[in-house]
Amino acid sequence: MSNTGKVYLIPTVLADEHLETIPAYVTGVVRQLKIFFVENERTARRYMKALDRSIVIDDLQLYPMNNNQPPDVALARKLLLAGHNIGMMSEAGCPAIADPGHLIVGVAHQVNAPVMPLVGPNSILLALMASGMNGQQFAFTGYLPVDKSARVKALKELEQRSAKWHQTQIFIETPYRNNALFTDLLAHCAAHTLLCVAVEITGNEQFILTKTVGEWKRLPAPELHKRPAIFLLYVPEAGQL
Repeated sequence: MSNTGKVYLIPTVLADEHLETIPAYVTGVVRQLKIFFVENERTARRYMKALDRSIVIDDLQLYPMNNNQPPDVALARKLLLAGHNIGMMSEAGCPAIADPGHLIVGVAHQVNAPVMPLVGPNSILLALMASGMNGQQFAFTGYLPVDKSARVKALKELEQRSAKWHQTQIFIETPYRNNALFTDLLAHCAAHTLLCVAVEITGNEQFILTKTVGEWKRLPAPELHKRPAIFLLYVPEAGQL
């Protein structure tokens, strides 16, 4: 039986003040942990206080884990081998998806430490569920290229991939570039291609709508600037629409 610590993958809210999206048992797990790898220390502190005001934040060890500062995997290995449990938190949603948390999970498997994924909201899956697109075959691409020409090329490749494999393509953008991405989608994708825009999922201003690119062109453009959004693209088979 392993004497290592465990890695707990702790879900966080997608929208501030919506703690009802977090299962109650998550709070009990957080109370027991003293060591965390977090994407944003300030957000993590505020979230833990929202879960339970009795948690003494100053008693906790918080280590950074983000794209600018990858997690210290050597430290994680040392802590796990010493029998310490570790909690992991992303900025929003479920950890180790669209953040570098998978590096710590990889270390856990290397040292045979149990990995405990906790149930919580995931914007990628929630958007797919609500899109009406193919949930049997799908791919998450992550961020598209910043350069416009490279981004347009990537969109065309995603459209071709969807048509060939009947696969829903899911991708995201830095919130302040959402409007530019939406504009490129309408300008460079085929009129019959389905596009879903899912914004602020679980929040008070949630907006989820799937239309063909041709239909989107006839609608008022949604305001997406600085709003967390998921984009989904699907090329339907002939006669499917």
